[in-house]
Amino acid sequence: MLVTGGAGFIGSAVVRLVLGETARGVERVVVLDALTYAGHLANLEGVATDPRYVFVQGDICDRSTVEQLFAEHDFDAVLHLAAESHVDRSIESADAFVRTNVNGTFVLVDVARRAWEAREGGLAARRFVHVSTDEVYGALGSTGRFTEATPYAPNSPYAASKAASDLIVRSYAKTYGLATVITNTCNNYGPRQLPEKLLPLMITNAASDKPLPVYGEGKQVREWIHVDDHAEALWTALTSGVPGESYLFGSDEEASNKEMVERVADLVDSELGRPAGTSRRLMTYVPDRKGHDFRYAIDSSKARRELGWAPKRKLTQALAETVRWYLANAVWRQQVQTEEHHRFQAAYYSKDRS
Repeated sequence: MLVTGGAGFIGSAVVRLVLGETARGVERVVVLDALTYAGHLANLEGVATDPRYVFVQGDICDRSTVEQLFAEHDFDAVLHLAAESHVDRSIESADAFVRTNVNGTFVLVDVARRAWEAREGGLAARRFVHVSTDEVYGALGSTGRFTEATPYAPNSPYAASKAASDLIVRSYAKTYGLATVITNTCNNYGPRQLPEKLLPLMITNAASDKPLPVYGEGKQVREWIHVDDHAEALWTALTSGVPGESYLFGSDEEASNKEMVERVADLVDSELGRPAGTSRRLMTYVPDRKGHDFRYAIDSSKARRELGWAPKRKLTQALAETVRWYLANAVWRQQVQTEEHHRFQAAYYSKDRS
């Protein structure tokens, strides 16, 4: 199987799952990752010596690289996770999001289609799983949930680029018969997420007595799923998903951004033996993000009913474990927090974007 973006947060979780203790019957996992600011080989150290693991540094937009991989390896499956995924970065500059998320996805499905048509068993014998986000559906009010039938209404350049990539994949299923499965999920959390996303940023900042920037009044509501539950969901979609279908994976656990920051602050204080409330005093309200969606929530009943999947981890316990992981892994933090990462954080949160 080919895993694009396999050195990133979610991609590396999938690779570790597939090559982990539980036998998954996979003969080879080829990871293709450009190793930009979001991808790091440190995320794959636990599988680097596995003889089934192959790493290739490359860009999904580079057709010759992708064609060469398909020529060298008789892939049965593609798990496509490579993407630009930070909304803040897409607001600053959308170019990379259109290039990677739209053009890169087109290159992958087109090369896969042409390669697999020529192989024994044809397109029907192989699977292409495209990993997307709930943000393609826009925003919800205080009630309701997204379903697979919810019309697309993206509100950020990031969400629009992912919506476009979803539609490209769908078109290749309908036009050519490529056996695709599209998945959409809610906010992921857990170990090895780059500390520019909300929770790891708050954990690392609180531990260092730095400000905890909260957009607006922090009332935006998100649903949170542990990355390992999502990785298991993607494996289930690959092995049991019906070609041409899409599935939403969620946890049913919602919280406002303000509530999540407060919970993280309290957990950091508890782990570091600080007086209660110490880290909450670091909370700083900054101008709200442009076009900030109020609420996302997923109805994952289709995946639970048809695939037999369900999340195993509860937010209360898994969030505490996540905080402990970041506090205990200072070396990893140093490896992934590049100068470019620090420059982006300092510049973005200091701006008046009102």
